[in-house]
Amino acid sequence: MELLENLILGFSVAFTLQNLAYCLLGCLLGTLIGVLPGIGPVPTIAMLLPITYVLPPVAGLIMLAGIYYGAAYGGSTTAILVALPGETAAVVTVLDGHQMARNGRAGAALAIAALGSFFAGCVATLVIAGFAPPLAEVAFKFGPAEYFSLMVLGLIGAVVLASGSLPKAVCMILLGLLLGMVGTDVNSGVARYDFGIPELQDGIDFAAVAMGVFGFAEIMSNLELKDKRVDLTGKIGSLYPNKQEFKEAWPACVRGTAVGCALGILPGGGAVLSSFASYTLEKKLSKSPERFGRGHPAGLAGPESANNAGSQASFIPLLTLGIPGNAVTALMIGAMMIHNIQPGPQVMSSHPDLFWGLIVSMWIGNLMLVVLNLPLVGLWVKLLNVPYRILFPAILVFCTIGVYTLNYNVFDIWVTAAFGLVGYVWTKLSCEGAPLLLGLVLGPMMEENFRRALLLARGDFTTFLTRPLSLSLLLAAAVLVVLVALPSIRKKREEAFVDED
Repeated sequence: MELLENLILGFSVAFTLQNLAYCLLGCLLGTLIGVLPGIGPVPTIAMLLPITYVLPPVAGLIMLAGIYYGAAYGGSTTAILVALPGETAAVVTVLDGHQMARNGRAGAALAIAALGSFFAGCVATLVIAGFAPPLAEVAFKFGPAEYFSLMVLGLIGAVVLASGSLPKAVCMILLGLLLGMVGTDVNSGVARYDFGIPELQDGIDFAAVAMGVFGFAEIMSNLELKDKRVDLTGKIGSLYPNKQEFKEAWPACVRGTAVGCALGILPGGGAVLSSFASYTLEKKLSKSPERFGRGHPAGLAGPESANNAGSQASFIPLLTLGIPGNAVTALMIGAMMIHNIQPGPQVMSSHPDLFWGLIVSMWIGNLMLVVLNLPLVGLWVKLLNVPYRILFPAILVFCTIGVYTLNYNVFDIWVTAAFGLVGYVWTKLSCEGAPLLLGLVLGPMMEENFRRALLLARGDFTTFLTRPLSLSLLLAAAVLVVLVALPSIRKKREEAFVDED
């Protein structure tokens, strides 16, 4: 009964004209950046963070959330039509989605992707509405020691679930933690690691780092790629899957949704890991695995559903614990802080309109996306025909304007440019930027809770082990480390990301 009352509150908030307009704007922007390669949700949300200064908190977060899950929809369009994933999580969509298009079933592939994403998004929103309140109740029992241990678990989870080399992921996390220490010490008020640069006394702006590592670096990487796409934008065909395609797609859609909801909650999991895990699962369960990679509907429906479910399930740790599960939710924590809203379990009680309004807006947003995406296929096709050499200067200009408007400081542009160059080098070295950003966001929060816990325990380090909840979280982190160190587990982890190449 209480859940029903909360959902009614959410509908009353989300169904205002202003919030519906910003939800639609977020969905459109998200689809657009998903379609256009080289932008992505992280730099776009970082660029639009300053806009949330002048927006009401609910409207701002509804728009940013729409951009996030809208990008998951849009990325599938370009992946299916021209074998170029507009968003990282759409990499797996290329494998069977593009092959369906080459077999003359581009329209059916787009419909399967859109309907699978819609179903997954609706189920994931139900999961958020059902599981978030009890999780928030548990979170109220957390003290500084428990929050520190939870963040340790989150960072280790991000390392374990990151694609690529484990040592590189660990190094990126540690570098993020070190960068998070730059600025004025909260307790003593002394500036540290600022190298005499006044602008660094307030710390390194995580939005500027995100824009550099994900935006500028991505543009540089895309400029050196030769276009080897097979253009199928002129022959979309029917948008209706046939009976056989539907029969093969819907069970994969249900399984993909379950995988996405489960993995999306984990720090570092989210859409990318969910889509890879779903593809691997479908291939294992299939009676004809040789059809995968040749246009199998299950190889498209499963990952697309997992992708969208994982995107939305990652809001659970954000809304209930104040812990970002990935780079996008880390930026959304920044948006909440702009409005002096402390992320964590108290959001549900102190800002119920924001909490439930955001959840209900996800249902509305998913409906908007499925209604908008199929009729707008023709428009996205025209955008895909714009050469990247013409597109990237506009992206660069908007990114630079977005960085400058963060603090109206030219220094932030230099920081972004520097991290853009460094991010480009990291791309060449196969180092992921997401663990760095998580370390940068969680670092100051970890330090604050670590010092507060020691202050309350009068300097006794065993406080982290004597408190049952804190000990349980640290043990879970230790188990993760031990598991990933086992040769058999390590091998399976590497196999899960093989299809990315």
